[in-house]
Amino acid sequence: MLDDLYKRSDISLDQQLALRRSATRLAQEYDGIFGSETVERFLHTSYDEFGESSTVANFLPLLAERFARQRLEALARVEGKARDGKPIVLFLCVHNAGRSQMALGFFEHHAAGRAVAWSGGSEPASQINPSAIAAMAERGIDISGEYPKPWTDEVVRAADAVITMGCGDACPIFPGKRYEDWELDDPAGQDLAAVRPIRDEIERRVIHLLEDKLGLPVERADALR
Repeated sequence: MLDDLYKRSDISLDQQLALRRSATRLAQEYDGIFGSETVERFLHTSYDEFGESSTVANFLPLLAERFARQRLEALARVEGKARDGKPIVLFLCVHNAGRSQMALGFFEHHAAGRAVAWSGGSEPASQINPSAIAAMAERGIDISGEYPKPWTDEVVRAADAVITMGCGDACPIFPGKRYEDWELDDPAGQDLAAVRPIRDEIERRVIHLLEDKLGLPVERADALR
């Protein structure tokens, strides 16, 4: 399948080489769990997800590899091939550029490895909201390395809880999942001052989710009071 990807005229030789390296790394990571055909299919489709929206073509193979890795991890959990006992929470909004990314940042910070969080959007933007990055930096959390991405079936199916933020009917619904809808202002187009209260409300809700829903106490010394 990757051979077909390499034949496309819109993929440079450098990108082809990077994709081959990505395929090799993923195949080694998932050796004994998934065959090379599955790995290449996920890498191929992940590349296509970002091909139209990415503004920096040189980063496409890296984004495709990171997204394919998340999707393969999700599929392994769905199929019972990976079990570590950690709950998984999926944060979804429209553009996956502000609210869901801040929630992801706070969750990973306060969960401290005791739970897994992913994020996605129904209409992913081309980049993370700069005001959201700045607001999170004020709390000592760096989300600048994240990137907007779509949700996929295996990612939703692997999640124990799905938190939606304004994506409405576009958000996926799967039977048996725990869903919560957080009504929050959209930080898109807002300046830093306007994003701060949104950020703080997201942190309060993330802490409540961790402590009251997942039973994972949060160290209050570094949490918003």
